[in-house]
Amino acid sequence: MRIFVVSICSLALVSMAVGAQKEQKKSQPKKQPAQTSQHATQATGHPTGGGGAGGTKMTTPTSAGQKPKTGQTSTAGYHGQKGKTAQTSNTADQTQKRKKNQSEVERQTAQAANERQTTKAANAGQVNGAGKPNQAKTAAVADRNAAKGKSAKNKPVKPQHFNIAKQPNTSKAPPVKFQQGKRIEGSQNWQGQQYTVFRNYKSEWHDQNWWRGHYGNNFTFVFGAPYYWRAGYWFPAWGYNPNAYYAWDGPIYAYNHLPPDQTIANVQAALQQQGYYRGEVDGLIGPLTRGAIADYQRDHGLYMTSTIDQPTLQSLGMA
Repeated sequence: MRIFVVSICSLALVSMAVGAQKEQKKSQPKKQPAQTSQHATQATGHPTGGGGAGGTKMTTPTSAGQKPKTGQTSTAGYHGQKGKTAQTSNTADQTQKRKKNQSEVERQTAQAANERQTTKAANAGQVNGAGKPNQAKTAAVADRNAAKGKSAKNKPVKPQHFNIAKQPNTSKAPPVKFQQGKRIEGSQNWQGQQYTVFRNYKSEWHDQNWWRGHYGNNFTFVFGAPYYWRAGYWFPAWGYNPNAYYAWDGPIYAYNHLPPDQTIANVQAALQQQGYYRGEVDGLIGPLTRGAIADYQRDHGLYMTSTIDQPTLQSLGMA
């Protein structure tokens, strides 16, 4: 009986031991997911619970993971701020440049307008030898030419005596035809007292007695043609000699009381030296000479009278 009871107890103990092992084996798989969860939590840096050693270990990788993000954010923010600053600076520079360019354009526009107004006032109604309006020339042009030595003003030039042919070369300086009452074209627009003789001049035909009765002995003869002297100028005395030759119907300034041909020759020589006249010094105020005078007058801010007047001789240093 005892043996039976002992056997039953032994079997019961063995069964309990086997059951305990089975329970232990069943409990072990359940713990592994928890560890896996902990490892996963540690890897992602998100804590699963509060204090304790486990909580501290999980918090440490999380903090280490945050530092790179903070560094990256700071660097990105720095570069972004730097980019914005550079962009703002470039925008400001471009705006300033645009304003500067605009101011420069406005300044140049205003300067051009002032020059046009000055030119219009100084050259009102100025015309060339053919009677067409002359292009505007400012006073600054005359100043620049004077500074470069193109103008001989204030540098007196002594008159010279030139050996001139007794007969005119009519192929270079053809004679002009008389027209009763003809005025100098464009002279009504030449302002100033020095141009009064041009504004008042008109062609007149009279016989020798009339001319002598009005001007006495104030005559000179050039190529056989009579000129009378008045108000500092020589004028053609149309009709005094009906067959007289004139290459120009208008006043010629009486430079140093020289006769018209010597005055013309001195002007031709002066214009030759400055590169305006390329013809012969012949004392004839023909088309080539009048063109050279007109070019000089234009470049020096004078009215283009195309003849020898006082302002032109003053500019050349001859009066």
